[in-house]
Amino acid sequence: SPGIAAMYRSIVALGLAGTAAAFAPSAGLPGSVRRAAAVEGPKMAVFGGSFSDSVPFLKQPTNLDGSLPGDVGFDPLGFSEVFDVKVLREAELKHGRIAMLAVLGWIVQESAPASIHPGFPTLPPIEAHDVLVKSGGMSQILLWTSFLEIFGGIALFQTIQGKRYPGDFQFDPLGLSQGKNEAKFEQYQLAEIKHSRLAMLAFSGFCHQYFATKQGVFEQLGNFQSLQGAAGPFVGDKVLGQIF
Repeated sequence: SPGIAAMYRSIVALGLAGTAAAFAPSAGLPGSVRRAAAVEGPKMAVFGGSFSDSVPFLKQPTNLDGSLPGDVGFDPLGFSEVFDVKVLREAELKHGRIAMLAVLGWIVQESAPASIHPGFPTLPPIEAHDVLVKSGGMSQILLWTSFLEIFGGIALFQTIQGKRYPGDFQFDPLGLSQGKNEAKFEQYQLAEIKHSRLAMLAFSGFCHQYFATKQGVFEQLGNFQSLQGAAGPFVGDKVLGQIF
């Protein structure tokens, strides 16, 4: 009917008008109002405080002020917010020094164990560990290590009390902290903590690659073989079964 047709035309006209209004420029506002709106626009959320140099998207830990050698603000798990930083540095140095000795021992056991003692068998380090356990050699290592832990505990209390620098046992047979080397002592401290961290990662890599491939470090470097049954060195369902 004519009435219905007129109603449809009115609805279409209103719809077109609304669509045009959506793309039309807004009504003019005073300049001060427009500038205020621009200033108050949405901004990216920025947390207070500085960010870590080592992990730029995480905040700088409050207790890591860069006073210790090798401190680059790396603490994604927040250990420095719970434990004393001096205790953490003591533990890091102790484990790092043991790891450096362990890496050296691993390489010697793989390459030339007889150069240390003619009675040492030429075995992969993991198997050599089991031999030492059966022969009693590992018990001696555990005994002497226990004595060192006792003295280390006493030294740790002195560190907590502020009477001792973390990891300082006054052991310097080469005189690296004396005489003309005294000015470079901080460089030696930085080198030690860097090598300690690298050795901890390296020894863990040595162990895991042997469990996964049954190859030693030098053998893997000279004759790399991917894991059996896998499309690549770390791909395939059988990999987990071989490792675990």
